[in-house]
Amino acid sequence: MTVDSTPDARLEPPRQSSLGTAAARNLSTTTKSVPQMQEITDRWLLRMLPWVETTGGTYRVNRRLTYTVGDGSVEFVQDGAQVRVIPRELGELALLRGFDDVDVLTAIAGRCEQHDFRAGETLVERGAPADRLHLIAHGRVSQFSVGEYGDEIALDVLADGDRFGDDALLDEGARWQHTAVAETAGTLLTLSRADFASVLASAPNLQAHIEEFSSRSRRRQNHRGEAEIAMSAGHRGEHELPGAFVDYEEKPREYELSVAQTILRVHTRVADLYNQPMNQTKEQLRLTIEALRERQEHELINNREFGLLHNADFKQRIQPHSGPPTPDDLDELLTRRRGSKFYLAHPRTIAAIGREFNARGLYPDNVDLGGRQVPAWRGVPILPCNKIPITKERTSSILIMRTGEESQGVIGLRQTGLPDEYEPGLSVRFMGLDERAITSYLVSTYYSAAILVPDAVGVLENVQISHWPR
Repeated sequence: MTVDSTPDARLEPPRQSSLGTAAARNLSTTTKSVPQMQEITDRWLLRMLPWVETTGGTYRVNRRLTYTVGDGSVEFVQDGAQVRVIPRELGELALLRGFDDVDVLTAIAGRCEQHDFRAGETLVERGAPADRLHLIAHGRVSQFSVGEYGDEIALDVLADGDRFGDDALLDEGARWQHTAVAETAGTLLTLSRADFASVLASAPNLQAHIEEFSSRSRRRQNHRGEAEIAMSAGHRGEHELPGAFVDYEEKPREYELSVAQTILRVHTRVADLYNQPMNQTKEQLRLTIEALRERQEHELINNREFGLLHNADFKQRIQPHSGPPTPDDLDELLTRRRGSKFYLAHPRTIAAIGREFNARGLYPDNVDLGGRQVPAWRGVPILPCNKIPITKERTSSILIMRTGEESQGVIGLRQTGLPDEYEPGLSVRFMGLDERAITSYLVSTYYSAAILVPDAVGVLENVQISHWPR
């Protein structure tokens, strides 16, 4: 058989009649973007805070003298199924505030009895004798009472670290003014008046402390716990007017500026040879500053010394009544303070707010904020902040705040005019070249935040964000 050796024209590659794209690309300038970064967020908190110049690196918050102290959250330790209160944490009780005898506090903690409760269990009945303090280690407890017209009214929702029955330890005639019902299963520790009296009888230093506490409690104060300013009103004739003065805290709190720093390194070969069409050093610095600003906002929320979540007053923390963030919860958060400027919540929490509103046929308004439309409730913007943590139980917090010195609100602290300042409160300082031809720059930003009065910040805690209404 004869084999035709003539090549099939259909199998031959087409002859190239123009310059290919691979070769042409070598002679062209590619259209490109500047370096991108996923970490960048809107950073609403940094935008909304008024920044106060902090000369000397420290800001002192002077307040009127306040007598109400020791309203903090109590912490516990868990050993298997056994729960114990940390002795020093008993100092969060008003009557033990400032008492530092560890042996006596340990004796009191040892008298606390554990009680595991179930959902729906009534823990105390309104009108019954109150003879013990209840410390909630875990779980949620609702408090109810009877209204003016005989109907049941909800008073409060308590959760981990809260307590009720403080007055029962010293007042033999105390009676419960509310009914407490467990919403979930949980654990509480109880301290009876008899056990507390037993420790008190054997501790003279505790007796002296309780006497001082009782004397302090009798001093006249306003509903905010501040030392009262004596005055007279509605009098006639030559009525003798009371003398008055405004007493201040003797040891006001001071906020020192914190710092976030990093060293930016750029090889001279990169800066020399690859600086067109984009300045390599400038782009490296831009992204470094973006990361520092993100960390700055994270610290303003979460830092244990000055962060808003950790420094919000315990009286300004509330619990949602049913778990998810309902309009009623946002209303309660809003009405507890004046002049609120904005809510701050994790984006997933804002989505949960939207679901709860939609389930009730409500739709949050939009307001214009710097040329952008943002959701709002009662005219107060609801702003996203992904620095607010979400727990493994899928709960988070919602903050609300008043801002500015004139409004006695929250302020940001910074110092400008720094050496080699690149942006307000941020400096970029040249550190030189090393033997490997690497240029180094120290990038620093100094900041803090101060809460001028306790009600400037409110927090709705333990908000359930994984609830889907049906």
